[in-house]
Amino acid sequence: MQKNINGITVEYTQRGEGTPVFLLHGWGCSGRTLESAAKIIAGKYCAISPDFPGFGASPEPPEPWDVAAYAQLTRDFIASFGCDKVLLLGHSFGGRVILKLVNIDLPFTVEKIILTGAAGIRRQPGKKAQRRVKIYKTSKAVLSAVYPKALPALQQRFGSADYNAASPLMRQILVKTVNEDLRDCMPALTMPTLLIWGENDDATPLADGREMEKLMPGAGLAVLPNAGHYAFLDAPAHFGAVIKSFLEIA
Repeated sequence: MQKNINGITVEYTQRGEGTPVFLLHGWGCSGRTLESAAKIIAGKYCAISPDFPGFGASPEPPEPWDVAAYAQLTRDFIASFGCDKVLLLGHSFGGRVILKLVNIDLPFTVEKIILTGAAGIRRQPGKKAQRRVKIYKTSKAVLSAVYPKALPALQQRFGSADYNAASPLMRQILVKTVNEDLRDCMPALTMPTLLIWGENDDATPLADGREMEKLMPGAGLAVLPNAGHYAFLDAPAHFGAVIKSFLEIA
């Protein structure tokens, strides 16, 4: 299924009936990544999983968007369904979008939120990371002057997996995304908010979840043992039980 939102094609899947729950995926993924959660939610609600522009089957945005642009697109996508109340679930990058979304004017009410491995807290890099950045910048300056053809190999060596896998446009978006701290957005989450974290999450550490719980007035944190950044895949039974309880799904 697809919708045209302000000239942007958004692919999405939909299952179930009732109050809509919009499931927003993480970076480098698609709406189908959250399919296991969507199946559970569809037992009581209408589960709608869009592919963000530049992911899955949705084309890239026309320019290097920031998180606010993705939030605006998501606002308009949700509004196109004509619903007056919704629930939201966001993983990783999808959590970033939700944090921005609840801080703008909305034509609908967000009743409940689930965030799992949500991104949004920017921490100062450690000494090792700082040294790595310094080496990269120095090497880039030298190669740009004497051997520019070697720059792609340098970026491949020093870039993250997400960065290396992305297109040139999406790389620009990724840089904008990871450099933005969203702590100031968190106090707006006054509605019931469930934070689900894998105790072994090495992408958005458990410390991020604990800090979000403190900054979000309506939040409670559930920690899943032996799970990582994709807690819904690492511990599906436990994850499912937690969201069923929160969403009152029999």
